[in-house]
Amino acid sequence: NVIVAHSDEVRVYNNDYRGVDSATDVLSFPALDITDGDFDKASENTADAFDLESGELLLGDIVINIDRVYSQAEEYGHSVLREFAFLITHSLYHLCGYDHMNEADAAVMEAKQERTLQSLDITRD
Repeated sequence: NVIVAHSDEVRVYNNDYRGVDSATDVLSFPALDITDGDFDKASENTADAFDLESGELLLGDIVINIDRVYSQAEEYGHSVLREFAFLITHSLYHLCGYDHMNEADAAVMEAKQERTLQSLDITRD
């Protein structure tokens, strides 16, 4: 699921679910406990992560701060499409168990994000 919200709404989500009283650009709420994209090591209780009608795996929820999409696109000098796609890609990798808490993990996640955006021809231009 992807929710597009304004800064004030994102601040509420961030405070309610993470205890951080500020708006961020994107929030990720994983449905599974996955590490580094290794779905084989997902938690045993995955039944709730499947859509009963389609049988599709639901990775979790993404909340995009639309105000930040516009301001960061301007700040970084690229299109709104590129910023929106970056935040979705960034969040999807979080839902797949990637993180950027240290330099090594950040480098892996950033490389994956960049490859994904390049494969979609969504660049900083």
